[in-house]
Amino acid sequence: MINYIVDNQHISFEELEQILVLGAKVELSESTRKSILHCRAYLDKKVEQSDGLIYGINTGFGSLCNTAISKEDLSQLQRNLVLSHSCGMGEEVPQEIVKRMLLLKVLGLSKGNSGVQLETIERLLFYYNENIFPVVYQQGSLGASGDLAPLAHLCLPLLGEGEVDYNGNRISGKELNEIFGLEAIVLQSKEGLALLNGTQFMSAYASYCLSHSQKLWMKFNEVAALSLEAYYGRINPFQANVNVIRNHPGQIETAEIFRNLLVGSEIVAQEKAHVQDPYSFRCIPQVHGATRDTLNHCQNVIEREINAVTDNPTIFPDEDDVVSAGNFHGQPLALILDFMAIAMAEMGSISERRIYKLISGTRGLPPFLVANPGLNSGLMIAQYTCASIVSQNKQLCTPASVDTIDSSNGQEDHVSMGANAATKLYRVIQNCYSIIGIELLNAAQAFDFRRPLKSSEKVEALYESFRKEVNFIETDLNTSVEMKKAVEFVKRM
Repeated sequence: MINYIVDNQHISFEELEQILVLGAKVELSESTRKSILHCRAYLDKKVEQSDGLIYGINTGFGSLCNTAISKEDLSQLQRNLVLSHSCGMGEEVPQEIVKRMLLLKVLGLSKGNSGVQLETIERLLFYYNENIFPVVYQQGSLGASGDLAPLAHLCLPLLGEGEVDYNGNRISGKELNEIFGLEAIVLQSKEGLALLNGTQFMSAYASYCLSHSQKLWMKFNEVAALSLEAYYGRINPFQANVNVIRNHPGQIETAEIFRNLLVGSEIVAQEKAHVQDPYSFRCIPQVHGATRDTLNHCQNVIEREINAVTDNPTIFPDEDDVVSAGNFHGQPLALILDFMAIAMAEMGSISERRIYKLISGTRGLPPFLVANPGLNSGLMIAQYTCASIVSQNKQLCTPASVDTIDSSNGQEDHVSMGANAATKLYRVIQNCYSIIGIELLNAAQAFDFRRPLKSSEKVEALYESFRKEVNFIETDLNTSVEMKKAVEFVKRM
C-alpha cells in the first residue's frame, strides 16, 4: 500500500488529488509528531500558569468570550462545545467529501499551531485510513467562525457520540469504539474549538469541485469538437494567430486543444458555404478559455487554503504567544466557490446552445435529428431537459458570498456564507455532467448524418466508444434511458 507522510511540507493540489485517487494510507512524520506534542505541552503549561483569560481555552465562546471557566471544567467545556454545536440539518454530505474533510482537518491540525493532543489527530487519521465516515449534514455553517456545525458532526465520534458509516453500515460512535476496542477521546483545553474552527467543510467541497471541474472542462472540449464536426463548423476561429493576439492563456490553450483534436479531419477540410458559425461554436476559445483561467485562479486559492492553519486562537509556542484572530473566516473560499459555479455554469450554458443549433434543422441536418420528424419528435425534449438544467444552474449561481447575517449576539457580525456557496457549486457540477451527456447524445446523433465523411482520429475514437454503449436513435423511444447512458459514459471518459 502506498503511504503518504505528513511532514508539514507544502502540499500541492495535484498531490492532494493523487493521495485521494490512489487511496494512499496517511501517517504523521516523527518531526510532525514532535511539533504537535511541543505545542500541546506549551499550552498545558500556559493554562496552568496563567491567571488571565485566553479565548476559547478558559473562556466561553462567541459572545460569551468574557465568561471565565475554572480549570477543573476545561475538559467538560470542550466536550460541551462539540455536542452543542452539532446542529447540522439537511442532506448528508457525500462520503467522498467527508473523506476529504478528515484529511484536510488532519493537515491543518498537524502544523503545530492548534494545541490539540496527538491522540486526537491520530484518531481522525484512523478514520481516514480505515474509511470510517462520520455522518455530516450540509446545512449549519455560516462559513466564518469555522464550519462549526459540519465539523462538530465530523468530530462527534471522537467522543463516542454521533454516527458513522463503516463497511456499508450505519453505526453509532459508541458501537464504532466497541468494534475497534477504542476509548473515547477526552478533550483537553482548546481542543473542541480547534476541531470545530476551520474551513475544512468549504475546502473539501472546493477541492472536490475543482477536481471535477478540471475534468469536465476537458470533456466539454472533446464533446464540443464532435458537435463542431456534426454542425459542419469552421476551424478558422481556432487558428493560433487570432487567439494569440488577445493574449488570454485559457483562450490560447483552448484553441490549441481544438486544433489538435481536429487534425486530419475530412469534415474540417471541406469547403464551407457559410462564412461564420454561431457564437456557441465560433466563440468556444473565448468562453471555454475564460473558464480555464478561472479554474486556475481557484486552484491557487484552494492550494493555499489546504496548507493553512484556520482554527482560532492560534498558538505560537516558540514566541510564547496565543493570538485570537480570524483565520477561520471563509471569505477567500466563498468568493472563488461562487466564481467557480459561474464559470462552470457558463460551460453548461454554451453547451446547451450548441444542442439547440444541432436540432434546429439547419446545415443539412433533419429537425430534432430524427428521420420522419413529425411522426417522431426525436431529441426535441432532450433539449428541453437540458434547458431546464441550465436554468437551474443560473439560479444556483446567485452569489452566496455577498450575504451575511449577524450571529452570536453580534460578536460574529460578518460571515462569508461560503458553506452555502460550496453546496450550490456541488449541484452545479452534478448538473454539468447531465448537460454534457445530453450534448454528446445530440452530437453523436447529428454526426451520423455526415457519413461517409470522416473526422479526425481523436473525434472518431470518441464517437466509436460512445456508439458501443449508446445506439443511433432510429425512431422515438424512452429517451431518458439513452440520456442516462450518455451521462454515465461521460463520467468514465
